[in-house]
Amino acid sequence: MAQTSVLSRGLRSSLLVFTGLVLVVVYVPLALVLLNSFNTDNTFGWPPPGLTLHWWRVAWQSQGARDALLTSVEVACLATAVALLLGTLAAMALRRSRFFGRNVVSLLIILPIALPGVVTGLAFQNEFRTILGIQLSIWTIVVAHATFCIVTVFNNVQARFQRLGTSFEQASMDLGAGRLPTFRLITFPMLRSALLAGALLAFGLSFDEIVVTTFTASPQTQTLPLWIFQNLFRPNQAPVVNVVAAVLVVLSAIPIYLAQRLSGTAAEAMTGGR
Repeated sequence: MAQTSVLSRGLRSSLLVFTGLVLVVVYVPLALVLLNSFNTDNTFGWPPPGLTLHWWRVAWQSQGARDALLTSVEVACLATAVALLLGTLAAMALRRSRFFGRNVVSLLIILPIALPGVVTGLAFQNEFRTILGIQLSIWTIVVAHATFCIVTVFNNVQARFQRLGTSFEQASMDLGAGRLPTFRLITFPMLRSALLAGALLAFGLSFDEIVVTTFTASPQTQTLPLWIFQNLFRPNQAPVVNVVAAVLVVLSAIPIYLAQRLSGTAAEAMTGGR
């Protein structure tokens, strides 16, 4: 028994050390980006000779960065709206229907988020330009982003349906309510937090996507990640790029954090806080 306890403590310590190393590797570079956005040395000399807010003022006054931010928010909102509609309908259809190939359809819905972004972007570019003859624009970006944003909504709604079962809806219909009143009064309120969590995740995914956007954006359309990439190697723009990158990290982390909190709160509510 004593030996098992020692091994257990050793395993926990090893996992703790490994987790700490992973977090250091992931978050130290992000911290350096944030610190360099205040660096007085525009060549990023280390250690920083001083700290300043000058680059933040320059970034705020940059018309290109502001336009790119607005475009990113617009694309993310539109892609999230499409994902909410299609992801919810797909989850409800697969939940209520039993047919041959159901698992294949579910796999096809989830597959876009697992594919490399280069493959997805190239496929959409070929489809828009060669097959459909459509000029690349903000709408082609929205369509491409929506394909992998749907997955976050679909997974959240599917998971919520699996936790809830069908007893509440069946009880509503047994009491005389039709499908529409049951959805409005029973199903939708139960799905509300899952939909909001899925929407926040979809927004975060779309907002900082660059690979798919590179293939589906026109030369005149520039999202914030594209603006960062295109200005990264311009010497005079490097400090401003650090500021914009720091803002992008924060704006991407907020919806993901809120989605995690919403999912956790909903799970606790359904289990009675146990």
